[in-house]
Amino acid sequence: MTHYEKVLEEVRLASGDHVDMKSLEPAMRHLLDTYIRAEDSEKVFAFDDMGLIDLIVVHGEDAVGALPDGIRSDEGAVAETIENNVRKLIIDEMAVNPKYYEKMSELLDALIKQRKQEAIKYKDYLRKIVELTRQVRTSSVRTDYPPNIISPARQALYDNLSDAECNAIAVGHASLADANTRQTAVLVLHDAIQAVKKADWRGNKFKEREVKAAISDLLGHAGDRVEALFELVKNQREY
Repeated sequence: MTHYEKVLEEVRLASGDHVDMKSLEPAMRHLLDTYIRAEDSEKVFAFDDMGLIDLIVVHGEDAVGALPDGIRSDEGAVAETIENNVRKLIIDEMAVNPKYYEKMSELLDALIKQRKQEAIKYKDYLRKIVELTRQVRTSSVRTDYPPNIISPARQALYDNLSDAECNAIAVGHASLADANTRQTAVLVLHDAIQAVKKADWRGNKFKEREVKAAISDLLGHAGDRVEALFELVKNQREY
């Protein structure tokens, strides 16, 4: 029984299907505080409190030590476990910023190819996969954007608007002439969305239509790109 429990845990972790207990902690703590009387608990750090991705972001290569024995003892299994978890995160976050996560997916594919062709040493592979994992997880703290492009929503618009769309949106906004065209377009579109969106607009056909109309008015046309940008906007927590 112990053997198969370990196998189950290793398969869950390696497939990226491991349940992150940290996300359930507030609800469990509420139940404990409400129905169980005990002395104040002392929070002690444990690897089980964090998912593999978060462990890698915080502890880097040392996170490998938190993997089950059956995975940790095999370099190939370690690599595939990390890759599967990074891939799952990329897929989960793709709708938030397609261009950025497509780039991350390409970098992951290239790194996997290097590993399988044995064109990179295991130690160098670990260093690079840790760096890539941090890029995927901490995309919202990137600093390679112009001033005022400081939130994940604005960054997503900045990455995903085409040059032609930026030119169409930025026309007639001389007050923002000091900013580059793409930055101007993002700020104009961001303000337009903020001005028309109403509370609980997602899922409400009429309220969604107002947001979509604001996008269409700035682009000067309707069509697939309006729909694509609307879906992008819909996936931003800021809106």
